[in-house]
Amino acid sequence: MTRAFTGHPARALRNRFVDTYSAAAPVGYPAIHHLTAPIRAAAAAQGDAEALNLWAGVNHAAARPGPVAELIDEVQA
Repeated sequence: MTRAFTGHPARALRNRFVDTYSAAAPVGYPAIHHLTAPIRAAAAAQGDAEALNLWAGVNHAAARPGPVAELIDEVQA
C-alpha cells in the first residue's frame, strides 16, 4: 500500500518511486495526485516503469509471467 502517487492509500507494485516516497507521502488526495501527474506522464512517455504508478489489485500475488495472448486466453476460458 502506498500514498506516494495520489495521497490516498492504494495497492501498487514496488518500484523506485514507491520505495523512495511511500514513507514521506502525506494524506492529500487529490492534491498529491495532481502534483505527481507530470511525473507519471513523463515516466509513461519514456517507458520508465520505475517512476510510473503500477496499480495492483487484491489478487496481484497470483499474477505470473507469460505471453499476454496466453494469459488472456486463460482468463476468457
